[in-house]
Amino acid sequence: QERLVESGGGLVQAGDSLRLSCAASGRTFSRYTMAWFRQAPGKERDFVACISWSGDSIYYADSVKGRFTISRDNAKNTAYLQMNSLKPEDTAVYRCAASYDISIMPTAYNFWGQGTRVSVSS
Repeated sequence: QERLVESGGGLVQAGDSLRLSCAASGRTFSRYTMAWFRQAPGKERDFVACISWSGDSIYYADSVKGRFTISRDNAKNTAYLQMNSLKPEDTAVYRCAASYDISIMPTAYNFWGQGTRVSVSS
């Protein structure tokens, strides 16, 4: 069982940067694919990025490609999402998730954090 806790959200202006962190408390963090999803008010939950257990495979949603960077530190049981050049449309609750498989589908993920809110003003 993995417990995931996100941090790093906040209110920023368009063009600013934020780094989200996802700290895992289980013993098997290094075995999981880690992903970030986001959900804006009134919208579906969207895939943002995922990274395989080794870091060798990384995928991004087209909407964030070139602006966001996902990474992980297995020694610290932590995954990160560096978000640059933020736009108002990036406003959402961001949740990290863990899976044994690499996938962009939320149904593939077994463990979820509670989320951290990111608000980007224009």
